[in-house]
Amino acid sequence: MTTPSEAAGAGTPLFNPRYPRANAYDPQWVFENQMGPHCLWLMEALTDVLPIESGMRVLDLGCGRAMTSIFLAKEFGAEVWATDLWIGAEANQARIDAAGLSDVVTPVHAEAHALPFEPGFFHAVVSVDAFHYFGTNDLYIGYITRFLRDGGRIGVVAPGCLTEFGANVPVELAPYWDWEFCSFHGPAWWRNHWEKTGRVTVDLADALEDGWRDWLQFDEATIDHLHGWRHDAAINSAAMLRADQGNHFCFSRMVATKKEPAAEGRTKDS
Repeated sequence: MTTPSEAAGAGTPLFNPRYPRANAYDPQWVFENQMGPHCLWLMEALTDVLPIESGMRVLDLGCGRAMTSIFLAKEFGAEVWATDLWIGAEANQARIDAAGLSDVVTPVHAEAHALPFEPGFFHAVVSVDAFHYFGTNDLYIGYITRFLRDGGRIGVVAPGCLTEFGANVPVELAPYWDWEFCSFHGPAWWRNHWEKTGRVTVDLADALEDGWRDWLQFDEATIDHLHGWRHDAAINSAAMLRADQGNHFCFSRMVATKKEPAAEGRTKDS
């Protein structure tokens, strides 16, 4: 899919020494298919703490243009179901075919609350830069873990705010604030949100080190490649991150393991 000349080499806008796997991908391919902060960086950061092994069945939830699904299959040999609502399966199939991965990546057009999978089918569920759109619902972790086998794991990286300031937006951020940012939560919020359900054991809840700098780097690198509202959004995001300097904004990273069902009413062989 890429050649060394197409990789993000040192000194280029998309080179980041923390993400050696992502650096190997063609920057133009990333620019053309991005839908927010660099999803390959985020997925690499997630797989640092949630190992993906060859042959695992993985649900990539909110995959956008299937970049992360291609990454999981190419880098780790996973079998991936690239699932998104905003991008149709046919469009993602073309990208998957171009990457030569049609035998291991399956595009699915579905809404996050109406997934067409069998219970217990997946070894892992992953989601980057998407889970905050649907996963803040108190009951969602119970729904999504239905599709995990017992002991399966869920991993998420999402834009976050380290401070839950509600309607009291800091004055330095107010000029850039969008009401949808209310879905940005910090690691402590997510830990409580998942643990209170009793459906998972939270293995990790942290903020990516210098995640806000990665976010700003990607905004600055992509501004000239965007048009219309996406261009304006990137300019606004970059200005907000410069004003904030990491005081509030982050990427929250969470990993949890599905608990086995309560033994009541079950026999060992049931």
